[in-house]
Amino acid sequence: MFYLIAIALGLALGALCLGIFISLRIFNFPDITADGSYTLGGVITAIGLVAGWSTSFTLFACIAGGMLAGMATGLIHTKMRLNSLLSGILVMTGLYSVNLYILGRSNLPIPIETKDIFHWITPFQETVYNELLTLILIFIFLVFFLTLLLKTDFGLSMRSSGNNSIMARSYGINSDGLKIIGLAMANGLIAISGFLVVQLQGFADINMGVGIVILGLGAVIIGESLMNILGVKSLWIRIGGVILGSIVFRLIISQVLMLGVDPIWIKLITAVVVILIVGLPGMIPSINKRIKLE
Repeated sequence: MFYLIAIALGLALGALCLGIFISLRIFNFPDITADGSYTLGGVITAIGLVAGWSTSFTLFACIAGGMLAGMATGLIHTKMRLNSLLSGILVMTGLYSVNLYILGRSNLPIPIETKDIFHWITPFQETVYNELLTLILIFIFLVFFLTLLLKTDFGLSMRSSGNNSIMARSYGINSDGLKIIGLAMANGLIAISGFLVVQLQGFADINMGVGIVILGLGAVIIGESLMNILGVKSLWIRIGGVILGSIVFRLIISQVLMLGVDPIWIKLITAVVVILIVGLPGMIPSINKRIKLE
């Protein structure tokens, strides 16, 4: 049951990983806004469900909030010509105050009797199985939608703009406009992740997004590494691999906790795991070369 809960949390964070995949891999944009837009999605969810909003309207509000945050980052970067990292940090910093104002306190629990998205499909008696089924269906839809989008002319324009914005402009593509739209989409997905996690854990916290971009980055790299090892070229499988990376990452963290490590070290462990994931692929060729020289 412990590992099933970890898998469910990994799936719930899958939308975050898809958002980071769009900003980082398609636009080569290290978007720190994720820390704030993820919390924004969670905060809106808690407030909406406690106030009696319908789940569908709450989801719409979360997506809209996340997209506005992404648009703000994109506009600051493209119109004011600020560095991508600084643009994200500025919006993330501003969102902390916005989130605290919306939440009205540092932590808000959701009443147990509240009807959330996991009450839509309930074929099983065990709650965790219903949660897993709901999350799997959500991410089948998201992977299918994102794959179709990236294969359209609009999606190809996004990919070409991210690969080489100068060449894209020479073909008449508005790369700045596409970057703003892409960041809005990415942060809309990230807000969906906050929406799901809050309902999964039963509360929203003002600090729930601290360091979440690192977790998403590690999950994306794990997923890509797995796809490269397996030699997968299909776009939809590679996008699905990002969510698989999220699940693997959560299982790694859960296994560490199972070994009895104090939870106060979890952020440090997360950082170390990401360093290893990011650094080892680059170190292995140099290590092999050094062994051959010796």
